[in-house]
Amino acid sequence: MITNPLAIIALVLATILLVPMACRKIRIPSIVGFIIVGILVGPYGFGLIQSGTSIQTLGKIGMLYIMLQAGIEVDVNDFRQQRNNAIVFGFYSFIFPFVLGLATSLLLGFNWVTSALLGAMYGSHTLMTYPIISRYGVQKNSAANIAIGGTMLTITLSLLVLAYLKSHYVYTDDLSFWRQASRIAITLLNILLVFPFIAQRFFKRWSDATSGFLIVMTLMVFSAWMAEWAGLEGILGAFVCGAALNRLVPNLSPVMQRINFVGNNLFVPLFLLGVGMMIDVSLLWSGWATIIIALVMIATKLAGKWIASWLAQVSFGLQRPERLLMFGLTHATAAGTLAIVTIGYETGIFNAEILNAAVLMILVLCTSASFVTEYAAKILALQEQARLEADKTDNSWLLLTVAENRHYELRELSELAELHTPDFSNESDWSDAQQLVNSQRKAAIIYHPAQPINTISRILVAVPRYAEKEHDFISCFGLIRRLSSQIGARVIFFTNEDTQKTIQALCRRKGKFLRASYREMEDWEDVLMIAKQMAQDDMIVMVNARPSTPSYNPLFEQIPDMLGRFFSNHSYMIVYPEQETGNDIPDLLTGDTTQASKTWSFVSAVKQRILQLMEKRQRL
Repeated sequence: MITNPLAIIALVLATILLVPMACRKIRIPSIVGFIIVGILVGPYGFGLIQSGTSIQTLGKIGMLYIMLQAGIEVDVNDFRQQRNNAIVFGFYSFIFPFVLGLATSLLLGFNWVTSALLGAMYGSHTLMTYPIISRYGVQKNSAANIAIGGTMLTITLSLLVLAYLKSHYVYTDDLSFWRQASRIAITLLNILLVFPFIAQRFFKRWSDATSGFLIVMTLMVFSAWMAEWAGLEGILGAFVCGAALNRLVPNLSPVMQRINFVGNNLFVPLFLLGVGMMIDVSLLWSGWATIIIALVMIATKLAGKWIASWLAQVSFGLQRPERLLMFGLTHATAAGTLAIVTIGYETGIFNAEILNAAVLMILVLCTSASFVTEYAAKILALQEQARLEADKTDNSWLLLTVAENRHYELRELSELAELHTPDFSNESDWSDAQQLVNSQRKAAIIYHPAQPINTISRILVAVPRYAEKEHDFISCFGLIRRLSSQIGARVIFFTNEDTQKTIQALCRRKGKFLRASYREMEDWEDVLMIAKQMAQDDMIVMVNARPSTPSYNPLFEQIPDMLGRFFSNHSYMIVYPEQETGNDIPDLLTGDTTQASKTWSFVSAVKQRILQLMEKRQRL
């Protein structure tokens, strides 16, 4: 046995380095490799490392990290669209394993209390294989969002059963129940309301990625600690914390890159090694009772989760790879099972045979879930790649700032909006910026960041009449949709009735859903009413146009003055669609609409002149 701390650290780091390489060579998931190595070096293998406090602590952080990552990386727009489906699937994923577990446990001769707790254990699952789908980039798939959303419900229901049975065996008065209920309420209020407030204020003052990483990890650990203080499990607190911080930590932000790097390369491997070190392989030949119970457990869990995934496929119209992805995500088990079986054993509900069988079940299900998830994720990643290639356009973007050097903010915006190889520019004044934009046909953005973009809570979008007739309006809409998805900000469109119909149709597209609200804005001069509705953490986006294009309005020339007078304290973007090289303006969705006429331009110019005269008269 190795006792020198430096030697243990060296062995662990070498394992984290070499295991993924070896797994790629023999084509097995690295999750399986880490668990096997944990068995070999642990106290039930060669005994090189004892499962001490440091390994257990770091491993526990790894489990919390997986749940935090799942909460942060949920696509907010897709989750809102799939919210009801997630609730239904969460019910499927709990009730069928629970009922099957109750029946098989009674057949094995266990009493009702033991059978109910075993059913709760089957109903729960751990997102052990989430790093796999994150690595393949399919974490925003609708099936993944449904499975992740359903996870919170299954964990909650399982813990409620555990809390009830635990109180039945331990507590003797109603005061303990009310004390626990009050603690749960305090915990949820802090995680959902106080912690996001703290994080937002922190990001506004310290926007560097390192400080952002530290505040997120600190809040994660505090959330887990408060959940345990309330009588729940830490993994539930970490998941809720991730969901609460979702909009403040965009998936493509530098903060998320640091969270992924540290978690995937340190905490998760340590957690998997810790799981392997708990497994005693000698139990396989210690007696038939343990093996029989373990086989029943494995079959029950697999059957229950498979039924739930199949019903989800039928109910929601999913593809076979999506069903497999849900099955792979939801039949892995670790933290929840360990918590339930440990408490059950300590309170006398479970015997030693159930405890040993549960540990063997963890080994088998983590292994099978890894293979299933990797197989499904690979298929979905190839399908997504093909779809992206089919939808790919040759659009290029020009990103500008005026009178300030904000190269870092421009690059961050391009990453969050997924703009490929944009050009960046910093102009000394608005006339130079507009001259540069008008001299090119590419899509352009003039950006003014008054605060970090991940602290924006609402995006207010002013869309002029006939904007839907612009050649590249759909790319401008996609820019807003991706930003909303990344930072979790609500979107409000201000536009006229005809353009609103087109935007609503775009918002309802399958796979590109955007939950938005709408306000009437008949004429462009009404854009000033947006200033009255803006809150501190809002950003305004104005869809502009170049001269001689369908939606161009002479009042656009007043935008620099308008921004300086009414929106200088807010972040804003001026978005110019790409200008078509030909003369034909294709319709987007709704059929042909006439272009802006000379009469409309003349009327707009007269309006502008009248407004200027009225303003001058008021000054006099």
